[in-house]
Amino acid sequence: MDKIVSIKNLTIEFNRNIEVVKNINLDVIKGKTTAIVGESGSGKTLSALSILKLLPNDAEIKKGNIFFNNVNLLKLNKSEIQKIRGNKISTIFQEPMTSLNPLHTINKQIEEIITTHNVISKSDAKKKTINLLKEVGLGNIASRPKIYPYELSGGQRQRAMIAMSIANNPEVLIADEPTTALDVTIQLQILELLKNIQSKLGMSLVFISHDLSVVKKLSDYIYVMKNGRIVEFGSNNEIFNNPKNEYTKELVSYQSNIKENKKFDSDTILKVEDLDVWYPIKKGILKRTVDYVKAIKNVSFDLKIGESIGIVGESGSGKTSLILAILNLIKSKGTIKINKKKLSQLNKIEMLNLRKEIQIVFQDPFSSLSPRMNVEDIISEGLLIHYPKINKKEKEEKIKNILNKVGLDYDSTIEKYPHEFSGGQRQRIAIARALILKPKILILDEPTSALDVTIQNQILSLLNDLQKQLRLSYIFISHDMRVIKAIADRVIVLKEGLIVEQNESKNIFLSPKSLYTKKLISSVV
Repeated sequence: MDKIVSIKNLTIEFNRNIEVVKNINLDVIKGKTTAIVGESGSGKTLSALSILKLLPNDAEIKKGNIFFNNVNLLKLNKSEIQKIRGNKISTIFQEPMTSLNPLHTINKQIEEIITTHNVISKSDAKKKTINLLKEVGLGNIASRPKIYPYELSGGQRQRAMIAMSIANNPEVLIADEPTTALDVTIQLQILELLKNIQSKLGMSLVFISHDLSVVKKLSDYIYVMKNGRIVEFGSNNEIFNNPKNEYTKELVSYQSNIKENKKFDSDTILKVEDLDVWYPIKKGILKRTVDYVKAIKNVSFDLKIGESIGIVGESGSGKTSLILAILNLIKSKGTIKINKKKLSQLNKIEMLNLRKEIQIVFQDPFSSLSPRMNVEDIISEGLLIHYPKINKKEKEEKIKNILNKVGLDYDSTIEKYPHEFSGGQRQRIAIARALILKPKILILDEPTSALDVTIQNQILSLLNDLQKQLRLSYIFISHDMRVIKAIADRVIVLKEGLIVEQNESKNIFLSPKSLYTKKLISSVV
């Protein structure tokens, strides 16, 4: 096997004394995909980006060598390494919106990378840019010279980034979590695009991810990293079918977690009938309504006590509009009943009292928790609104009890602020805040998508345990079918505001009826 990149005995330090990558050895094979997997802080991104000497200012390579076509990259000066960046070795980053310049058009940014590394006329660079955009599936915008990053969807921006990265036919492409921020269907499109481009150009791909379902589809060889070390290396088949290391076994086992389904003969706690959510499109000086965006169309389902319903669909499918309607935060038509109470018939006080029974946990706990409030203030905020006369001792007991339920120690947690916790701990605090009012229904809006696989699994296990203890009913929103598989008793598949399929979780995964559902499920199989 021909090695195009070899990392030898690499050690990287932060602030001159904290080793974050510890004496690793890694080879990238010509024309193949080498994946580096691990949780946040494992050192996978630093290891890959060290190839182009793109480390943060407070990180430095303590020892080691990195060879590209037998040239030691770490011994090259600034101008020499710049000739390789974006030319011989290129990169795609996780969030294209932050890596594309918002002040320049897409075409201009691609043209710039072409003219930087090649002697080429402006007209030829423009032609090459248009061809590149067509090649990555952006033919519809290729002929529009003035289109900016903010005018594109997430998937389109990532395609534009791929066009930039392959503009000079690189020998190696480093893809750093390129699909993490995308819906499952868009993920599949981007992975397929990367495969096709790799096959066409014969380039080597270094793929960094914490998502093994993505890695399984794409990689030939896999390095598993934990705490700055490589704990296992093997082919795709070896890692997934015969892992040796305990950590690797743990990661692989998360991919197949499925909730044990049971029949529900309990009472219905939420009933939605013939629900429509339409947003008016207004035009003209008088802002007359000329049409509607039909976000939710004739949706009906019920939720039983102790049951979990997973709602899945890509961006724009209507998931958020459905939840906002259930929470009575936007106008809707149709019937919504919670505990047999029709929301449209409740006055303000009755609606306020009912809000105790339905709480929500958001996707990103860091942005949903106030940075100015400590844990005590965060958890007790809802308690003080609904029970203003509660005494200090009773409040303390309730907070201590709920923190214990979500696996957090009261004494070491209560006075700290959100920034002092990890992502998983912040999500536990968000769950505690929702549970303090003893709700009957918990709406979970992508609560694990910002977390690593290992932390995801901890949160899902916690939610399943809490459901058994408290007989909670969950509405779990996600675009990740692997997560839905582990939490949902029943699955509702939404597309363009319509329910395309609704069934027990087991039946959905074993025998999906709609082509769209089959496509979603293929992302985790």
